[in-house]
Amino acid sequence: MTSYVGVVSGLRPKMRRAIIMIQDIVMVLVAVALSLALSQSKLSFEALSFTGLAFWASVIVLSHALFRYCGLYNTVWRFASTPDFFNILKSCAILTVTLYGASLLVRSFQPTTGLNERQFIVFFLVSFTIISAPRLYYRFLREGASWRILSRGADKALTRQALFVGRLSEADVIIRFTRTAEPAEYSIAGIIAIEDGAPLGTQIQGVPVVAIRPHLIEVLEEYTKGTETLDLLIFGNGVEREIDDYAELVRVARHSSIAVVQFSGFSELGQGGKLVLDAVEMETILRRSTVPSDIERIGAFVSGKRVLVTGGAGSIGRILVKRSLELGAGAVLVADISEFGIFQLDQSINEKDHERLKSRIIDVTDRRQMTRAVSEFRPDIIFHAAALKHVPLLEENWEAAIQTNIFGTLVCAEVAAKCGVPQFLLISSDKAVDPTSVLGVTKRAAEQIVSSLHETHGIAPNGRRSGTKFIAVRFGNVFGSNGSVATIFQAQIEAGGPVTITDRRMTRYFMTVAEAVDLVIMAATDAHSRHGKDDYAIYMLDMGKPVPILEVAETMIRMAGKSPYTDIPIRFTGIRPGEKLHETLQGENEEIVTLDIAKIFGLRTDVVAWPRIQAAQTALQAAMRDQDKASALAVLAGLNQAEKLPAVPRQETTPKTVEQAG
Repeated sequence: MTSYVGVVSGLRPKMRRAIIMIQDIVMVLVAVALSLALSQSKLSFEALSFTGLAFWASVIVLSHALFRYCGLYNTVWRFASTPDFFNILKSCAILTVTLYGASLLVRSFQPTTGLNERQFIVFFLVSFTIISAPRLYYRFLREGASWRILSRGADKALTRQALFVGRLSEADVIIRFTRTAEPAEYSIAGIIAIEDGAPLGTQIQGVPVVAIRPHLIEVLEEYTKGTETLDLLIFGNGVEREIDDYAELVRVARHSSIAVVQFSGFSELGQGGKLVLDAVEMETILRRSTVPSDIERIGAFVSGKRVLVTGGAGSIGRILVKRSLELGAGAVLVADISEFGIFQLDQSINEKDHERLKSRIIDVTDRRQMTRAVSEFRPDIIFHAAALKHVPLLEENWEAAIQTNIFGTLVCAEVAAKCGVPQFLLISSDKAVDPTSVLGVTKRAAEQIVSSLHETHGIAPNGRRSGTKFIAVRFGNVFGSNGSVATIFQAQIEAGGPVTITDRRMTRYFMTVAEAVDLVIMAATDAHSRHGKDDYAIYMLDMGKPVPILEVAETMIRMAGKSPYTDIPIRFTGIRPGEKLHETLQGENEEIVTLDIAKIFGLRTDVVAWPRIQAAQTALQAAMRDQDKASALAVLAGLNQAEKLPAVPRQETTPKTVEQAG
């Protein structure tokens, strides 16, 4: 039986299809002969006579044409299911009725014996049985108990035993595809059902339901104790949002060296149905409630546009680059000072997208380089993601922070205005709210530059902007970004600890980088459609609830199959200069405006008049020349105390105001 399956599977598709067609024709002829024999009917003509041969030929042509018309050869046998067998039943019924009608027509011209209703009823039953049997037999060999028993000895070393955690409907599909995969990689040994009231002990395709709520963890622990046969725990799609025990199930599995993956779909369906299993990441464990991206809307906005991403080789920048390419951007230019970062990004881009990707090694504070890049590339939008961002490091290197985060933003914004770029978007940070660090005050100053340009940049008499639209998008920490707590903790855990935390009370907002990038693009999409007094200079992303850093560390240690404090020690080092215990996303004098977009808010905030920005620029340059950190911080603190920009007719302010700042 094993060789039978191997031979059939090894044939080319066209050859296999031709054999199936010939087999069905033979089965129809056999069904005719059997129906005559079983119904004890004798035809009035000889089987091999001219009339008999014409009869057989007519049956062959009619049955083959009918089977093709009904789509019997459009289904791969290994995936044959109930609708396919119903199609065979329908085809055999139509064939029987057609042959019966033809016999009535023949008998009206020439009396013929042996063709009666009883014989056609038998023909229908026999034809359906013997045409369905080979398909059912093949699938039984591929999926049934006999196939598993026969192949178990040969494939045991190659097949990984797995438990599936999810919905029964999804388990049914996954079990079927794991059995049809070649080579067989996984074998589902049991199902942990998450539905309330799922039938414990029942079987799906021979695989038992071994656990139901609320006993998921207890059953998994029983499976993992002392077992060497369980290799994999597969979570169903979206399970992390449906059960509270998700993180603990991951911990139990990894503590027993069982790999943990999550089902997210299928690939190569035409060649056997291969499971797509993704690694379970930290952001999945903490289960931030996410909202599906409005792909249609952001795709329509980005499609065909020329996109420039400063800091495009950084954590957020590279995802902005990839996402822009995925959404159909006409061209994307990466502007970054890191040669190695650009090289790594280039290696990660799909070959088909390379023609639309361009790169420049540029310092964003270099006005000449930026002007040349923007004027030559002619972008429709600039995503300004270039920034220095590490709090303790920037306390010592405050000059670099001011140079990149403030003057870099100023240069890029002024170049965008001078070159007529339609939209400029700054990637901001929650550190800009009530700042206590060098990073915070420099990001706040960058926001103030953008807000001031947003207010003062040219507005036509009709209320629409005649020049660049400036906006900033503010959000908190991103999982997996370079130097984030997730990457630091991961390295510490791999080294055996200790995991270091500044304070056990510290909390932070977290978001996946994919979600953050899509929301940033959505903010740009929304800003593009707003005009006059209804638009916003600053957008804020809904980050959910702040998460204790200690909880992040403990969860990551458990995910690694270790126990916090026992296997991996946790050490508290004290708050570093510039750090806060808790970050906030909204300032004291800021008003949140709810938009018709999930997870995005508009912010009404104080705006610093452009002349004060110019004065601060001059004062900062003097403080940097004198290496006077206190004076520089005093200048930035003064900006935070600035009153709201006086109301003036917007059309009186021209783009020249921006250019004069240089």
